[in-house]
Amino acid sequence: MREGQAKVLNDDELKRVYAIAGSGRMASRDVLLLDYSFKLGLRVKEMAALMIDDLIEDNGKIRDSFYLTADQAKGSKGRTIYLSSKKLRKNLENYLTERVGDRNRHLFKSQKTAFTPNSLQMLIKRLYDRAGVKGAKSHSGRRTFATRLIEAGYDIKSVSVLMGHANIQTTARYISENPVRLGEMVAGL
Repeated sequence: MREGQAKVLNDDELKRVYAIAGSGRMASRDVLLLDYSFKLGLRVKEMAALMIDDLIEDNGKIRDSFYLTADQAKGSKGRTIYLSSKKLRKNLENYLTERVGDRNRHLFKSQKTAFTPNSLQMLIKRLYDRAGVKGAKSHSGRRTFATRLIEAGYDIKSVSVLMGHANIQTTARYISENPVRLGEMVAGL
């Protein structure tokens, strides 16, 4: 990990932070927030900009994908976000059920108002701190997303598209080296 880079979480750390998120007063929101970070690779700026209507069709059905507009994304470059994870979809359904009648159309909100990117950053940092995950930042979810996809065997070009990067070199900087995996690769020769 380069100096200043957010930590990539391992399986144990992921379980701990999800357990902490799932035990709080706003459990369904906090779990979904982690899903959007770890399973979709969204930045806090992008999560803060999401509206419920971005994710839900007129008939109330959750979309299979949605387009993150250039205004919502970084660098004026939009991208398609795929809501294909069954667990994420179930968590989204649970959260939206709690929001029935709520007139605030932002997806992620505190008690009364929409989150700003800064307030989301602080919330995520509190979850990491409570889970005892040292060195994690709001960008850790995004780095973990990219690293796990590459480790699962997906090509860097496809991961780059999911991340919204114009250049795969940018994506390569996100991916954490895994010494255990590197050793396993060489052992098979």
